[in-house]
Amino acid sequence: MVSLAPAARVVTGVRLGRLRAYIALTKPRIVELLLVTALPTMVVANRGLPPLGLVCATLVGGSLAAGGANAINMYVDRDIDRLMRRTQKRPLVTGAVSPGAALVFACALEVAAFAMLWGLVNLLSAVLALAATAFYVGVYTVWLKRRSTQNIVIGGAAGAVPVLVGWSAVTGSLAWPPVLLFAAIFLWTPPHFWALAIRYRDDYEAAHVPMLPVVAPPTRIAGNILGYTAALVGVTIGFGVVAGMGATYLAIAVLAGLTYLVLAGRLWVLARSAVSLDREAMRLFGYSITYLAVVFGAMALDVFVRRIH
Repeated sequence: MVSLAPAARVVTGVRLGRLRAYIALTKPRIVELLLVTALPTMVVANRGLPPLGLVCATLVGGSLAAGGANAINMYVDRDIDRLMRRTQKRPLVTGAVSPGAALVFACALEVAAFAMLWGLVNLLSAVLALAATAFYVGVYTVWLKRRSTQNIVIGGAAGAVPVLVGWSAVTGSLAWPPVLLFAAIFLWTPPHFWALAIRYRDDYEAAHVPMLPVVAPPTRIAGNILGYTAALVGVTIGFGVVAGMGATYLAIAVLAGLTYLVLAGRLWVLARSAVSLDREAMRLFGYSITYLAVVFGAMALDVFVRRIH
């Protein structure tokens, strides 16, 4: 019996490694960002916390849909992932998961997501989630990513759909507030991703992916980041007015937005000075994630504060 223990540990380790590889296919950190936007949207739509069952079904179904889309993205991009240092440890590059198994896994996630959202939420939410996957894979990954400097601008629309899913899950329909939230995330995506691409522009150049930092001068990149950031801040404030948010949300959104503008403006100033932008770009990238969490968290906080009063 003792001699079997090491073999059992090896088998367990292999299984855990394979499980981690399949989880990695879904890009969990990206899925987390989607949840950060979907849940507060549901709170605003309901003017309070929706029923727990509805929240769980929407978030799990949305996570499955996003995870499936990300897995298909890795399947399509496995050739260029081999060329980029940032992505060389992905499961399809290391061989931890075969391409065929990854594609089957991704399709299974999409089927499960559609079935869960349709059965436990509503058909509109299910269709929106499936449409986001189709757009992310077909428009961004297959069509634009390797052909256009506007790849992340247009393709970023897929990442904005979860707010529509969250709103429709509660109301069964769409309205102007979720459309403005969609616009906010649409505008947030390019400066967020371009900041990262500045740091890893050599990777994208090696893979022949025409991200803006690969093909444009630093001043143009920083100028675009500043312009999109300004538009983003304007939309988040506009959402507060259209959705009838209170002073809590507006104060936090303005403060967080001004901070974002200062950091983006600093990047633009440095770009005009012909110095390396890598460190400042990564600082901006990190804050962009914080900004998204803070603004959407402020939405939910505002609802709860006003309910108390």
